[in-house]
Amino acid sequence: MVSLRSPSALPIVGVLVDGRTYRHLLYLLIAIPLGFVYWTLFSFGFAFGLLLSVVLVGLVILLATLIGARIAAGFERWLANRLLGTDLDRYDDVPAEADGAVAGVRKYVEAASTWRGVGFLSLKFLVTALAFVPLIALANGVPLLFAPLRYPHVANFGESNGEPVTWAIDTLPESVLAVAIGLVAVLAALHVTNLVAYVCRQMATALLGEPRTDEEAAVEEPAADDAVTIDDGAAESDDGAAESDDGAAESDGEPADEAVDDAEPADHPAPESDEFIPADAVEPDSDGDSARTEDRS
Repeated sequence: MVSLRSPSALPIVGVLVDGRTYRHLLYLLIAIPLGFVYWTLFSFGFAFGLLLSVVLVGLVILLATLIGARIAAGFERWLANRLLGTDLDRYDDVPAEADGAVAGVRKYVEAASTWRGVGFLSLKFLVTALAFVPLIALANGVPLLFAPLRYPHVANFGESNGEPVTWAIDTLPESVLAVAIGLVAVLAALHVTNLVAYVCRQMATALLGEPRTDEEAAVEEPAADDAVTIDDGAAESDDGAAESDDGAAESDGEPADEAVDDAEPADHPAPESDEFIPADAVEPDSDGDSARTEDRS
């Protein structure tokens, strides 16, 4: 028996057809602008908040920065669940109710999830720096894959010490070599992409939420069983109603039969004990009546 192996499970080249690789790549593309936004907003927010903490404005800035960090952490958790393959739920460490505005602010400041989110957003800037490595490799390697269709062609790889780094591809062997180099660059970039995404997934699991368990599914199953039980009970009640209807019909039919039975003797009234009935007045085919008449006579 021949077993078919998934192309994505192949070593080295499987990343080319693995859908998770491209979701990870999309995550890194989104991480680059988000990393700069997080670093700019929260670094300035905490810096100005601490400097102006001697007055009320600084405390308001710090509070707004913490609330913004919680919102950004929630978005990052959603992004990790969609693109990194995690299944995280938010931390349940913030009380639902608080007495007064001060207690409402205090519950967010004292929640560990707030500071875990701040830590993740701080590390996200490092992820942004790492994300440039595979993206630059892809940007230089993908054009080389099409070199046989474009030569003669001059490949530009950026600048070094103010001088452009180029490669003039003028012949077919050079274009074939360029394809090989481009394929190696693309494969290396995709593997690095998965590696950086793995680091981000571990960071998200540690700082952004708790992994979901099967408790929710276990709660939904009894609910479905209850629904089936209710339906069965309704069916049993319907069956009981049908049986009661049949019983009522039978009970209605019995008096009718009894009425017919009672009506039959009306044609032949029963004789009274004191009345004399001659023997020739009894019909000869009713043996029981003749015997009973003879006994009375």
